Amino acid sequence: MPNKDEHQSEASMSKLVTIYGGSGFVGRYIARRMAKEGWRVRVAVRRPNEAIFVRPYGAVGQVEPVLCNIRDDASVRAAMQGAEAVVNCVGTFDAKGKNNFDAIQHEGAERIARIAADEGVARMVHISAIGADKEAESQYAQTKALGEEGVLEHMPGAVILRPSVIFGSEDGFYNRFASMSRFGPILAIAGGDTRFQPVYVDDVAKAAAMGVTGAVKGGIYELGGPAVATFRALMKEMLGVIRRRKLILNLPFPVAGMMAWGFDLAQTLTLGLFHNSILTRDQVKSLKSDNVVSEDAAGFAELGITPVDAKAILPDYLWRFRPTGQYDAIKESAGNLKA
Repeated sequence: MPNKDEHQSEASMSKLVTIYGGSGFVGRYIARRMAKEGWRVRVAVRRPNEAIFVRPYGAVGQVEPVLCNIRDDASVRAAMQGAEAVVNCVGTFDAKGKNNFDAIQHEGAERIARIAADEGVARMVHISAIGADKEAESQYAQTKALGEEGVLEHMPGAVILRPSVIFGSEDGFYNRFASMSRFGPILAIAGGDTRFQPVYVDDVAKAAAMGVTGAVKGGIYELGGPAVATFRALMKEMLGVIRRRKLILNLPFPVAGMMAWGFDLAQTLTLGLFHNSILTRDQVKSLKSDNVVSEDAAGFAELGITPVDAKAILPDYLWRFRPTGQYDAIKESAGNLKA
């Protein structure tokens, strides 16, 4: 006779979650966790053929990428059919174009919530960001706040997660600056005194999974790791991990703003052929505000999650940026033997 665990697994396998942006940095971790919990996972993305890698997260047919454009009602609705829960992980750093801040982070988030309510979806998890504020100087933060507002209007019981800067092997934060550090004696940054609270991507996924399964009540949760540090301090720590000595140059905001204006202009003049992934004017505005959990905010403690410290994870994936990559450790060991 089947045991209790087998019955629970069968019950979970009958449940479906649709994860919009489920092949992205955060989404793939949520997809993996939901598959392990026995749920069927529908990964809604713009390019399903580029998301095939999510299929091995579960048994054959358990995790499937499907075509979806969150700017289109019919597309969002089709991807949601039969789902008991939905997760929205879609975000952007593009201020212009079809997939701009407002279209994706405001209208797209609200569209998913509205259709979820219309389809009778039981639960929704929305990935936002610390600093979401309609009155913020940054358009990124403004549209994140408007997206939250739209989600709660239609799905008042939704779980909204506001992470600080997220780290993990596929991140665009530590990987980006570690890559930059390979060239020249200087590592230039803006907002060196701005404080961050880096949070591990799988800890965010744990929180999202709790929202999907109904293990946590609806509301806004701000997620930050165990350590708060300035941007400059984080870069110093990163350089220590990759064993590179660089002068960290903190650009004054007026200078950073002028540089960002130039990069944005180059993108406009080249009609997007040059994509500004270096520094945008909106990012400069964001860097003027600390990115840490508010004192009165609910967070990991209320979720019963002990967040992982970046120091325990960074060496696992930043080693490739060391001067001799994986051989650095071998050289150190040989040096210790000689000593």
